[in-house]
Amino acid sequence: MTSPAAGEGRPDYAPVPPSALGPALNDQGYYVGRVERNLYWVTDGVYNSAFLTTGDGVVLFDAPPSIGHNLQRAVDQVAADNGVSNRVTHLVYSHHHADHGAGSSLFGDVVRIGHEETHRLLRRDGDPARPLPEVTFADAFTLEVGGERVELAWHGPNHTPDNIYIHFPDHDTLMFIDVVNAGWVPIYNTNLSEDVIGYMEAPAIALAYPWTHLISGHLGRLATRDDVAVHQQYIADIEASSREALASVNPVPFYTGAGANVWLGIKGHLNAVTTAAAAPVIAKYTGVLAAADIEEFTYTTTFAIMQSLRLDKGPSGPVHP
Repeated sequence: MTSPAAGEGRPDYAPVPPSALGPALNDQGYYVGRVERNLYWVTDGVYNSAFLTTGDGVVLFDAPPSIGHNLQRAVDQVAADNGVSNRVTHLVYSHHHADHGAGSSLFGDVVRIGHEETHRLLRRDGDPARPLPEVTFADAFTLEVGGERVELAWHGPNHTPDNIYIHFPDHDTLMFIDVVNAGWVPIYNTNLSEDVIGYMEAPAIALAYPWTHLISGHLGRLATRDDVAVHQQYIADIEASSREALASVNPVPFYTGAGANVWLGIKGHLNAVTTAAAAPVIAKYTGVLAAADIEEFTYTTTFAIMQSLRLDKGPSGPVHP
């Protein structure tokens, strides 16, 4: 059996746009590339990490277990090529989720840094693969190691309550995880985000930083400011389409038809609104953003945004006289 060529995908789904694809992986299943100067990123084609080489050791940003020991291999490769230390001395958690941090324990006795909510959530979760950060902060923290500077900031909940912005002011780069997928749609429910309003507002916060390169959490390439703008438009189109569908879909037939089964009426009404709202967005972005035609992704993201419009922004419906 042969694999489809890059970008072809399955015949029952739209081809992946070439612009969504990243560089080829090496024989060990990873790619490491220079972002700017001594800042590097590592990908396995699905997850991303980054590291900064300094005169006092290496600072690692996230440790996805899917990349695992290839993180140290990537550091070793760069260190050998550039004659610098390969010793990881610091590790920064972008947020508490295991899929981005459960490789942390591979690095033993390093200084771990994260938001104070990351500390609380990791303490709650009790996962030995994600040791607690020793250094925490509330709103902002400047990390200085070996003459290099990284600005960490929390601007409110988005994907998670603790997801932070990691700015490399001397490297023209921002690292911000699990909101924008470079060239791809979000997966289910706004990328499995816990705060929909925060998720929707986060790209504008990211764009307020000065940067050219964005290290996002997933998929195989760095993102650009244009990628963030396309993501914003996709989300704005879902919001506009959801507002229109909420106003235009008549709920009465669904509830009268369901009789005493109120939840069946709810199902029919909200499914109809979601379908009406998602359909034009799927049509518009198929061929523009990879996986836009996987209906479950845009459908569930639309459902999450539509419900947030009802529950967070309001009004949820007419007030009984």
